[in-house]
Amino acid sequence: MAVGLLLDLEHQQGKPVPTLSMRKQPSFSYPDTSTSLEARVAYFSMEIAIEPEMNTYSGGLGVLAGDTLRAAADLGVPLVAVTLAHRRGYFRQLLSPDGVQTEVEQPWQVDAFTTPEAPLVWVEIEGRQVAVRALRHDIRGVTGHVVPVFLLDTDVPENAAADRTLTDRLYGGDTDYRLRQEIVLGIGGARLLLALGLEPEVFHMNEGHAALLTVALVGRTLAGRTFALAGPDDFARVREQCVFTTHTPVPAGHDRFSMEQARRILGADTTDMLERAGGAHEGMLNMTYVALRFSRFVNGVAMQHGIVSQAMFPGYQIDAITNGVHAGTWASKPFLELFDKHLPRWRRDNVTLRYAIDIPEVEIVKAHREAKQLLVDAVMDRTGETLKTDVFTIGFARRAATYKRMDLLFTDAERLVAIAKKFGGLQVLYAGKAHPADEPGKSKIHRVIELAHELSGGLLKILYIENYEWKLGGLLTSGVDLWLNTPKRPYEASGTSGMKAALNGVPSLSILDGWWIEGWIEGVTGWAIADLEEEAHEAESLYTQLDEVILPLYQDDKEQWQRVMRSSIALNGSFFNTQRMVEQYALNAYFPQELATEDLETLASASH
Repeated sequence: MAVGLLLDLEHQQGKPVPTLSMRKQPSFSYPDTSTSLEARVAYFSMEIAIEPEMNTYSGGLGVLAGDTLRAAADLGVPLVAVTLAHRRGYFRQLLSPDGVQTEVEQPWQVDAFTTPEAPLVWVEIEGRQVAVRALRHDIRGVTGHVVPVFLLDTDVPENAAADRTLTDRLYGGDTDYRLRQEIVLGIGGARLLLALGLEPEVFHMNEGHAALLTVALVGRTLAGRTFALAGPDDFARVREQCVFTTHTPVPAGHDRFSMEQARRILGADTTDMLERAGGAHEGMLNMTYVALRFSRFVNGVAMQHGIVSQAMFPGYQIDAITNGVHAGTWASKPFLELFDKHLPRWRRDNVTLRYAIDIPEVEIVKAHREAKQLLVDAVMDRTGETLKTDVFTIGFARRAATYKRMDLLFTDAERLVAIAKKFGGLQVLYAGKAHPADEPGKSKIHRVIELAHELSGGLLKILYIENYEWKLGGLLTSGVDLWLNTPKRPYEASGTSGMKAALNGVPSLSILDGWWIEGWIEGVTGWAIADLEEEAHEAESLYTQLDEVILPLYQDDKEQWQRVMRSSIALNGSFFNTQRMVEQYALNAYFPQELATEDLETLASASH
């Protein structure tokens, strides 16, 4: 609340809020990586949403990674990325009429989007050598700077049939498969960069899946000595090279492997070295602890998540860099055109969205009306169902995990129906996948679809749209009138869907968790649901906000509603973006000493 109030007060006083973009920025002068492979930062992530047609991501973690790389390309950061090819994708979600989720493979045209690199590197898995190659895809920023993404692939003739499938499926198979994949990503990725002639100064682990890159770095530090001889000095040298971002406050979200499993798959010498370095916890090899032990900078992905993570890992310093979204990707076509018209430099500098506060409200309303029509048309194409553009529409779309509580809206079904009748109609759109092994998550989907059938009719319409992915996410976050978020505190690390909505003038109604603690200004950027002991009381707060505040404002005070839409863009869109986020990583994590020195030199020269 304090951050939001500060922004609101400064806006009312007509003062610009200082941002990182107003400070001295890194003077990167490296050659364009479209012709040269020089890079100072290597970004490792198990999943990256690179293009809508490349099924190399499952949800929020991958979308964030892709948005991060697009922002790095916009800003000219000398960075390369490493991930896996995931030839068969995550999965396409199919929903039966009664809400039962099934999954089918989601292969994509690898050759149409990537170019193979020449080098092969080898990693040891269960005592055998497995060959790894890289497929390259370039992400080009608004200034022409290129960030190469290397998708690691084991589908090569040198490998046995079983090993050729190691990079096929994202989050597929059992924990043995997962550990084998993490060896390919971490150890194989670090070796591949070296084979390409790259020697990054900084290795950024986006979640613990990439923690085994530290094994390759320890190996290089040892310079031919065995892992048995690795000691604190060697670990310290690796630590100076690594940065780690943790994304989950849920203990089950941290990868852990039994010591037997680790010794069998990773090897006894490597496992013993990691255990000696502090990577084991509660009798298991824990990838989060491996990453923590070997990183000089560690951060959570929102202010509150940093606090929660610090309590989870009290022996380590946990900072916070709040997530963002890539504005050029998630602003809908009508808003892209609107911003280009009024804020011509916004794509290169997202802070310029601050001045959306000067865009005529009538033009924002028009752009939103067009975005809503695009959503209505897409729903008809996907479901055959007709929505009305003049009926208030609520969106809820995210991974179908139980703590997201997608059914909180239905706690008092009669109250929801009464609200729809009172205000002449209500449309609610749901979407989201449950992991194939997440039976409780699948049950939540089934329950919501059951309730949708029971309650829909008359003035209330509820739809669950199958196969939530990139394009559907963009349509939903830009086309609804209100974005709903109901996680159980404190399990929302950040969340980014509400940030996408804000870019498109869509305010949020949310539990105060994750990013919303920082973005919420009551009645200015959206509204809060009270955090209470009982779910029924939280649901009552949700209904009260809809019944007594939000819907009356929408229907009876159009001018104030339009101001909320505009404030969502100017206050939240201008801050919760990956350009600001990447700048913070550069300033605080990647090059802190270098930039501090440059700032001091600038101040000294200014004083003369």
